[in-house]
Amino acid sequence: MKTDIESLWVFALLSKCRAFSQESITCLALIMGFSWLAMTLTYWSHSGGPAWGKFKWRKNINSFLKKSNTIPGPRGLPLIGSMNLMASLAHRRIAAMAEACHAKRLMAFSLGETRAIVTCNPEVAKEILNSSEFADRPVKESAYSLMFNRAIGFAPYGVYWRTLRRIAATHLFCPKQIKASESQRAVIAAQMVTKLRNQLPENLCVREVLKRASLNNMMCSVFGREYSLDSDQTNEEVEELRKLVDQGYELLGVLNWSDHLPWLADFDAQRIRFRCSQLVPKVNLFVSRILMEHRSQTAGKTRDFVDVLLSLQGPDKLSDSDMIAVLWEMIFRGTDTVAVLIEWILARMVLHPDVQSRVHDELDKVVGTSRAVADSDISKLVYLTAVVKEVLRLHPPGPLLSWARLAITDTTINGYHVPAGTTAFVNMWAISRDPEVWETPLEFIPQRFVTHEKEMEFSVFGSDLRLAPFGSGRRICPGKSLGLTTVTFWVACLLHEYEWLPSDENTVDLSEVLRLSCEMANPLMVKLRPRRLSPPQ
Repeated sequence: MKTDIESLWVFALLSKCRAFSQESITCLALIMGFSWLAMTLTYWSHSGGPAWGKFKWRKNINSFLKKSNTIPGPRGLPLIGSMNLMASLAHRRIAAMAEACHAKRLMAFSLGETRAIVTCNPEVAKEILNSSEFADRPVKESAYSLMFNRAIGFAPYGVYWRTLRRIAATHLFCPKQIKASESQRAVIAAQMVTKLRNQLPENLCVREVLKRASLNNMMCSVFGREYSLDSDQTNEEVEELRKLVDQGYELLGVLNWSDHLPWLADFDAQRIRFRCSQLVPKVNLFVSRILMEHRSQTAGKTRDFVDVLLSLQGPDKLSDSDMIAVLWEMIFRGTDTVAVLIEWILARMVLHPDVQSRVHDELDKVVGTSRAVADSDISKLVYLTAVVKEVLRLHPPGPLLSWARLAITDTTINGYHVPAGTTAFVNMWAISRDPEVWETPLEFIPQRFVTHEKEMEFSVFGSDLRLAPFGSGRRICPGKSLGLTTVTFWVACLLHEYEWLPSDENTVDLSEVLRLSCEMANPLMVKLRPRRLSPPQ
């Protein structure tokens, strides 16, 4: 009560003062408003937009006025900058803007209050991705809320992140583990072949079969759960996880304005924070239940990722909450990417029957028609490997390398000063379609990746930034070898068993939709013609 009385007294006194008349208060408000508008427009006038202008003005007005050695880029709009670039098909919008600004090597732009740079050049991409200054990732609100800040993808650079990387390299994605999952891949491949055979001779939509196969594969690798594709009845546990993954994909894939405009954070206008708070308890319950089941089992042979994590001791031992985050990320990142890439490959096979025929010839020569494809055959399938790489070039699942990098200290990129806290993107889609980098880049020519005797094979694992779909440097995708092995083997099995033909009703549409991965906007519809009379063994 006393506070209220004092406040009223102060306002009563002020109202008596001529200096604080209604007219002067209005005038003061107008002056402040015009000052704010003037500063907003001043920030916006800087190359790269308001976030860059604000930083330069506050740091040193002389550097603001000095136009030399300023990274070129669009101003966008006041306050929000170039948020429109991150709308649908961001990789195409950014590539077009970089071309318009003559800034393909390095372009600055603003996402609200976030300073950002992007490169469409392989040399500059190598500078960014292999730089120790870009060792972190910007943690989106949805990623933090979904516990990914404790998993490999988003964990801040430091001791904990290095521990996770060591665990991944030594235990989860090592050659021994990839070899151990060989029989599992073969079983699921045979189930896919049977599932598709049972739907002949109808027109088929293969997307759901691929997604369910990929989810079953991850369920087996991560949790030790084995489910069959042959059954028409969907397992409740698989469906529950599918829904959790779909919700997580939607939340991580949406552009959250609160990430870049902090004054919007309290409103949660897109309900992202609320939806994350609804999803996380379900994830915790699902994964915790599996952890408990594994702990209750008698000690024996290590079978899956959960067993590996539970067996760790000493400095590598993780808490339950950290194990949940790591396992959730494994399922999340390893499920849809495989299915998305295989669908793109099969679409290209339908569109290019001459290429498909050559793959068939190679399969018949290496494998024959009397048996199914084996893992040991893959190293001999040179042309099929080239096909997979060519599809990765034209249709990278992560055209902006999925998640950006964050500068942890001031650095220099392409001769320009880049301050700490800057978000960096690499537009791999633009690099892989650049006529200065690739000959006839828009044409589908797998032959460009076919190596001859004594020639070194083109690696897609980050050593050559002309095509590095899995990233490069410290933050390269840890599951790259396992993922590519699975994709190549399953594609070999599907092409060995069937000839893939266009659907009677729908032509192949290569239109894209960018969610968390870049998918076909319209699911692939096909007709299949069996190539082997006997079922796969």
